[in-house]
Amino acid sequence: MFNPGKDDVRRFFCEAWRKHVAAAPLTPLEAMALDWMLEHPEYHGDLSDTQAALSAEYPVEGGRSNPFLHLSMHLAVSEQVSIDQPPGIRAAFETLAARRGSLHDAAHEIIECLGQVVWQAQRDRTMPDSAAYIECIRRCAGG
Repeated sequence: MFNPGKDDVRRFFCEAWRKHVAAAPLTPLEAMALDWMLEHPEYHGDLSDTQAALSAEYPVEGGRSNPFLHLSMHLAVSEQVSIDQPPGIRAAFETLAARRGSLHDAAHEIIECLGQVVWQAQRDRTMPDSAAYIECIRRCAGG
């Protein structure tokens, strides 16, 4: 199982951004990540300096979200939708995106559901509840 650490994740996003700026070829995963990086211009500065990214802290009380966590969640949702895992997420995402009129807005709502399910699993020391995850997304979509 692939289980990257914080620095690995930050290097991945910074390297994909560096390649984009240099017009260098991207791997398929980097290309998927780049789509979300382009949707978040507020993170471009964070992505441009790998050394600063590796040492940056994003405490809640700082009032700023962690760009690498946020982009990682976007990437996780994109991968889940692309393989329809957990089953039903693709249809729920498509319904949500159609209702919101925006893939990005739909992804943000799913990220909220993912965060809730992961938080619950960590709190209860259990595996994430995929049924609760899909149900949360369906509720967001109004269905």
